[in-house]
Amino acid sequence: MGFELIEVRLMGGGRPTLQVIAEPVDPARAMSVEDCAAISHALSAVLDVADPVPRAYRLEVSSPGIERPLVTAEHFRRFAGQRARVETTEPIAGRRRFTGVIRACDGTDVTLETDAGTVVVPLASVRRARLVREAAGAARGRRSRL
Repeated sequence: MGFELIEVRLMGGGRPTLQVIAEPVDPARAMSVEDCAAISHALSAVLDVADPVPRAYRLEVSSPGIERPLVTAEHFRRFAGQRARVETTEPIAGRRRFTGVIRACDGTDVTLETDAGTVVVPLASVRRARLVREAAGAARGRRSRL
């Protein structure tokens, strides 16, 4: 369909939500509401037949948004130079959570420049990672004013 699947999550209790996050393969093209509806329609047909969730659920299709998930090595490479929050499955240098600028990703490790210095995180140890949205003026060290 011309979209990259970014993330799939089943969330919630009673009637869970199956969240599907996708974006156009063409980076110059923005995701539209019509795109989300088309993906939802196509997925519904497949999911009705495959029945991967044994109880009633709600299907939600969306774009990654500003604080988008970083799932693959290519995502880390594409967003090098931007701030990310990374949580690991095991401690690295005594910590599991890091926030810093993505400096590099060689396909095996991602290098972050944090306030505490440079940290190299094995991609296999990344539990969850997202870009961090900065408030206006924060990148330049100024406070936002209303």
